[in-house]
Amino acid sequence: MARWCYRHRLVVLVLWLGALFGLGATGSTAGTDYSNVFSLPDTDSKTAYDLMLKAFPNAAGDTDTVVWKAKDGSVTDQAVRSRIEPALKDIAAMKGVGEVTSPYAAGGGRSGRISRDGTIAFAQVTFTEQSNSVPKGLVQDVVDRARAAERSGLQVELGGQAITRVQEPPQGLSEIVGITAAAVVLFLAFGALFAMVLPIAIAVMGVGCGLMATALLSHVTDVPEVAPLLGSLIGLGVGIDYALFIVTRHRRGIQRGLDIEESAVKALNTSGRAVLFAGGTVCIALAGMLVMNMRFLDGVVIATSLTVVLSVLAAITLLPALLGLIGPRVLSRRQRRRLAADGPESAEPSGLAARWSAYVQKRPRAVGAAALVIMLMLAVPVLSLRLGATDQGNNKTSTTTRQAYDLLAEGFGPGFNGPLQVVVPGGADAAGLVARIRTTPDVAQVAAAPPAHGVTVVQVVPKTSPQSARTDDLIDRLRDDVIPAAGVEAHVGGVTAVFKDFASVTGDRLPYFIAAIIGLGFVLLLLAFRSLVVPLTAAVMNLIAAAASFGVLVAIFQWGWGSEALGLGKEGPITAFLPVIMLSLLFGLSMDYQVFLVSRMHEEWVHTKDNARAVRVGLAETSRVINCAALIMVCVFSAFVLSGDVEGAMAGIGLAAAVALDAFVLRTALVPAAMHLLGRANWWLPRWMDRRVPHLAVEPRESASAPAGFTVVHGILRSPQGEPLSGATVTLISRGGRQLDRVESLADGSYIVAVPEPGAYVLAVTCRQLPPVARHITVGENPLPYDVEVPDDVDVAP
Repeated sequence: MARWCYRHRLVVLVLWLGALFGLGATGSTAGTDYSNVFSLPDTDSKTAYDLMLKAFPNAAGDTDTVVWKAKDGSVTDQAVRSRIEPALKDIAAMKGVGEVTSPYAAGGGRSGRISRDGTIAFAQVTFTEQSNSVPKGLVQDVVDRARAAERSGLQVELGGQAITRVQEPPQGLSEIVGITAAAVVLFLAFGALFAMVLPIAIAVMGVGCGLMATALLSHVTDVPEVAPLLGSLIGLGVGIDYALFIVTRHRRGIQRGLDIEESAVKALNTSGRAVLFAGGTVCIALAGMLVMNMRFLDGVVIATSLTVVLSVLAAITLLPALLGLIGPRVLSRRQRRRLAADGPESAEPSGLAARWSAYVQKRPRAVGAAALVIMLMLAVPVLSLRLGATDQGNNKTSTTTRQAYDLLAEGFGPGFNGPLQVVVPGGADAAGLVARIRTTPDVAQVAAAPPAHGVTVVQVVPKTSPQSARTDDLIDRLRDDVIPAAGVEAHVGGVTAVFKDFASVTGDRLPYFIAAIIGLGFVLLLLAFRSLVVPLTAAVMNLIAAAASFGVLVAIFQWGWGSEALGLGKEGPITAFLPVIMLSLLFGLSMDYQVFLVSRMHEEWVHTKDNARAVRVGLAETSRVINCAALIMVCVFSAFVLSGDVEGAMAGIGLAAAVALDAFVLRTALVPAAMHLLGRANWWLPRWMDRRVPHLAVEPRESASAPAGFTVVHGILRSPQGEPLSGATVTLISRGGRQLDRVESLADGSYIVAVPEPGAYVLAVTCRQLPPVARHITVGENPLPYDVEVPDDVDVAP
């Protein structure tokens, strides 16, 4: 398929552009129909919601709030009323506004819309549509007209879901910032403009098609408003990373002498297979959210999985077509000139990555202990993790919604922003229940509405805020003690109760979800690497990474460490659905890096049966790409702080921390250190299991075309003083004088040359500082360890 896409590149490009513009045109015509469904079946809040819907079937439209405060005097003063009342009258006359309930209306007085001290009042603005359907222009007109009533000594703010929409940053800002940062990283990594553009083009194509398809699917299934944001977040990250892996392999193939078409085909047949495996793993992990049985998460699974699938499809079809279009320009001019002048480069890794890999091999205990201490310290805050929901009280202090929230809390109590509804069905007498609720601790106000359709709704205002743990305790007290003692059937509902039930169900089901995805990862790695220790190590590392990343989230968003300074708003509980989404994505991304790292180690192990060399070479050859990919992910995820959405900022910061810790600490330090300490046990699998476990080829070995007798010679080169020789040239020569393989030694002096078949050969070593040396060697069926010490004055030795 890669070869067909390469040779028919214009056809592939036209098909992708047609899909993008076709989905875009269809999506623009159809619009979106996102809906947030947080309620859960078989919960008390869901029962209360159904009863209220029965009692008030015509209650529709989003209700927002205009709040004002008289800093000098009272809100009932004529000077205040003369400015507020005309504004409310103008708002009520706007097309799309159904009703405005004013405290100044006949009978309004102090009926709950004016604070006891008379300094704060509010009016309710009910639109004719739900918040996501209200035109932004109308909402902006409401905001502008209300804020125009302000004067010195009179503060006017607005709150509500519709109001939130007009204070969000421009749509796509976070994506643009993330892509720009990724472009800078890619240019520094590749040094070539066209190579930089390729991963970004693939990601934009995959995410664009995914988001437009998600918008269309929102008309036939429940897709929450946060789903497209999460879809673009993960889509940009994996799309750029997957293309990066393939482009890196393609560039390496060209630099090592392959034809451009063959290099592209080989890159797709190696890294492309790994991308398919990685993308499938991410989708499986995301689908694991379905076991939570939450309708809200179903829409998230659809948006994120669809975007990942399209990003993978773009990487394995569109990318080879683009590689064919740009040809040799995937390399920089400097790299092309060097290739023409010096010929293909050595396959041996060198540079900082090789030196770090050698350092980890020399000091695995120190490196592993330092990495483990860092991860455990960051994981400490997770012990105080509390799930809940964010609201407008978590917005930045500069926003009008946050100031309106604070004014209502100041004038009417913290619980006014999240009242509870106790719903009594069947026409039962609620007077006794109301009396008991009124004497319940932490209850500020109680008011029962007249019965409707046999249902009585009792509004309960807590003394504490919706996000307070005391409010959660009050809900439990009402359900477990107060309502049973009243002897009537009643159910506690309202937004605060819905979110509490959502968090409770999530917390109860989370251990099963974690066990499922960790077990899945264990099985996949067992099949890929035919080892029990490698998947077990990966499972432990994934748990450590998850704990540390959630520790960072708790410290910033729940404890408030730097949240206001970073523009993230006020501290509060961690959004209930975030652990499920983050764990799914973290599991998939961790599997990407683990497979990419360990597959190279496993290939070296199969060749040499030398664990130390396998771990050293695998880390040296993959750490640079892994760290580059992770840095891009961090840039993309961190940019979602600019989305204006608290959940999006949480997901962005959490995933950025998770990826950074996973790549820079775990895969670069802790995993290789642990594998050095475990030695040959890394690759242990009982014989009976080896016979029964099916083979799963993540990536075909590059040496697959070698003869059946293929083996290697490997070892360490040392100077006369016993120091490792780096950059020395090692050449394997046949009896007839033909050069068979040629490599350069790594920073630690290690080398490995390929031997086509058992027999006698000459191993020649040349180094700038020392005279050349040659050794006659005899190679059998197995890999031959052969260290060479280069003295000051040498001859060919027998």
